[in-house]
Amino acid sequence: MLVWLAIIGVWGVDRFLKFLIQTYFIPGETLKVFPGIFHLTYVLNPGAAFGLMAGRTWIFILTAVLVVGGVVYGQYRIPRQERITRLALGIIGGGALGNLYDRLVIGRVVDYLDFQIWPYVFNFADSMIVVGVGLLLLAIYRDERASRGSELDVTDE
Repeated sequence: MLVWLAIIGVWGVDRFLKFLIQTYFIPGETLKVFPGIFHLTYVLNPGAAFGLMAGRTWIFILTAVLVVGGVVYGQYRIPRQERITRLALGIIGGGALGNLYDRLVIGRVVDYLDFQIWPYVFNFADSMIVVGVGLLLLAIYRDERASRGSELDVTDE
């Protein structure tokens, strides 16, 4: 259930934020929230992260479908007690679904988070994919550490 709630929650927040941007901004428009630090800038991104591989929409659609499919498959395979892993999968799936929706409906991804420390604009879904991967790495690290600890306990006997 946690995976599904995370997918729906991330996708819902992503759709809401993108709806607001599309309603109140025109492409290219910027609102300086914290001048020189953080702006809201409406960009229609035809590529992947940082605009890479622009125009290769079919690759991103296929990748997102595989990611969402993998998340759905994984949610049935991962034990319920592995809550961090399940949450991470749901967050990744919700982010992938948010950008997949844009690609299928608009043909490009709506980006709007513009931190002035680099020249790239991204969105909530992108952020959630990164957070989900970070949580997944944390879960793997914890599992590895726990298994190494139990191996040490066995060899000490």
